[in-house]
Amino acid sequence: MEKEKEILERGNWTGRLDFILSCIGYCVGLGNVWRFPYLCFRNGGGAFLIPYAIMLFIAGIPLFFLELSLGQFASQGCITVWAVNPMFMGVGWAMVMISAIVSAYYNIIIMYSIYYMMASFVSLDTQLPWTKCDPEWASELCRHDPYPDFKTMTNETSIHFEAMRLKNKPCLRGLLPNISSAVGFNVSMIEDIPNDFLVYNTTSCDLKLKVPSDEYWTRYVLRLHEADGFGDMGGLSLKLTLCLLLAWIVIFFCLMKGIKSSGKVVYFTATFPYIILVALLIRGVTLDGYEKGIKFYMTADFEKLKEPKVWGDAATQIFYSLGPAWGGLMTMASYNKFKNNTVRDTFIVALTNCGTSVFAGFAVFSLLGFMATQLNREVQDVVDAGPGLAFIAYPEGIARMPFAPQLWAFLFFFMLFTLGLDSQFAMMETVISGFVDTFPSFLRPKKELFTLFCCTIGFLAGLPQVTKGGIYLLTLVDWYAGSYNLMIVSLAEIVGVCYIYGVNNFRKDIEMMLGKQNIILMSYWYCTWMFVTPLAITFIVFMSALSYAPASYGGYEFPGYAQALGWLMSLSPVAIIIVIMIAQIIRKGFPAAVKTEPNWGPALDEHRALDPLRYEPIRRGAFKINGDVQDINGQNNIAFIGEEKIKYIPHVSD
Repeated sequence: MEKEKEILERGNWTGRLDFILSCIGYCVGLGNVWRFPYLCFRNGGGAFLIPYAIMLFIAGIPLFFLELSLGQFASQGCITVWAVNPMFMGVGWAMVMISAIVSAYYNIIIMYSIYYMMASFVSLDTQLPWTKCDPEWASELCRHDPYPDFKTMTNETSIHFEAMRLKNKPCLRGLLPNISSAVGFNVSMIEDIPNDFLVYNTTSCDLKLKVPSDEYWTRYVLRLHEADGFGDMGGLSLKLTLCLLLAWIVIFFCLMKGIKSSGKVVYFTATFPYIILVALLIRGVTLDGYEKGIKFYMTADFEKLKEPKVWGDAATQIFYSLGPAWGGLMTMASYNKFKNNTVRDTFIVALTNCGTSVFAGFAVFSLLGFMATQLNREVQDVVDAGPGLAFIAYPEGIARMPFAPQLWAFLFFFMLFTLGLDSQFAMMETVISGFVDTFPSFLRPKKELFTLFCCTIGFLAGLPQVTKGGIYLLTLVDWYAGSYNLMIVSLAEIVGVCYIYGVNNFRKDIEMMLGKQNIILMSYWYCTWMFVTPLAITFIVFMSALSYAPASYGGYEFPGYAQALGWLMSLSPVAIIIVIMIAQIIRKGFPAAVKTEPNWGPALDEHRALDPLRYEPIRRGAFKINGDVQDINGQNNIAFIGEEKIKYIPHVSD
């Protein structure tokens, strides 16, 4: 039939597991092993887990279920699904914009994984390049040897030699007058400082030593020391540019056939990472000092909960990893069968995603504890909390794994690569499907060519981020592009669906798909959609604005014009929502702009006939009239389709 053919042309999941694994792959991504650990790192370890869990249940899960159900019910992507409320169509375009911006920088992280994967592969017969401090790229602060245990050392000469290696000598010279006063005799040269005093009472002069993996990442992969902030980003890195090109080529070939191709890739990419994470955790807890990292991770500093920034980061991470307000959930759900159980899928994916984040945290913090022991520093002072953490902490632990660390490194970075692919598939499919669904007659026959065009634009947009100072731009995009604007978009989404279309109408739609719902669960959806989630989002956006801190990387704070660029990225999706609202009111008038369009509802007439008083058939003239089945008025059942023999009751106007 014509309508069924149209849905087939759009594409469908070939199996239920395709969708589940695609959702898990979309949600369980680099955010779990890269972004979540460094947010814990930045927000005091275990304290972050409390607001994270709270935000999961008051915002993440309700929004996840809302988007899955909305996309599946209408079999439409994040733009055309707003036939439910045309005035809010800008919400769909805002989702597409956010996904497009983040896709360009997200593939940079995938590119880093490709580079490290290749570096590990070519080192299979030698040693990993970040194992030792190579003079070619290492600075004088690079240290591979473990920090000396002065309490067990007895040789005074060795103690003095090792202590002096850890100290800033000009700093020590400046302390000589104070040292003389403290020890009770004149100390004129740093060589005369008593060992006990040198080791334990001059910590202010300790050098900020770095492990080889940190130096390799900063000085060899990024070559950040050759850039001078946003004012001088340096030239393109050829090795990173070629890796970025390779990343986009892989994305294109996985997406060129739509979900028919990407839906099969996820069978591997969504499951393989767990094998490597388990192995990495086992190795991490066998390293010296791992317990320091685990303790930091699990110790909750309740004072941190008073800081709005912590709650804002928790909410942002829920949006970042679970995917509400990005458009990907609606897009993937739109390819489902009409009666797929979205309640089950919501809890499976959401709990799997957040459980993976917490599990990955144990792996990375066990390695941070080891690094802290090596450098005799506190866990929070080992590395800068930023996007590079996954390319510092993980490689350092892997380099010390027994039994072919080169192979483990290759497998780990291959895991990061596969984790990134899943999420990138969904974000790019959101962008592509958003345009294709909006302009189907023009773009659907040329979808492969349009996919190539989108991947090319993504590659060009990523080039500034592979300059020597490209990590600054990447951090800026990460800081602003997918943060508080996601919460504003989701707030508009709730208003458009639950307040204007009506939460009771939406409940009826859900029950058309899934049948009568459990009253306790339905009460949970009602309370969160109508009250808890909007209030929580509003509160966090407001409090986060009061405690706003400008973007920075390490000790470098970005200049004013860079912050302005960040705010432009953040507010542009919100501006699109407002502009399209105004345009729809002018075009349709009010209240017509908030009334559902005639094509809103299930894609197939056999499903629309489940509630014939609310949904008229779309392809009325396309179906063969069955004269044997008539309604109570004697009219032909023009929506008689399939084996279920569903009877359509015409409206009065028919």
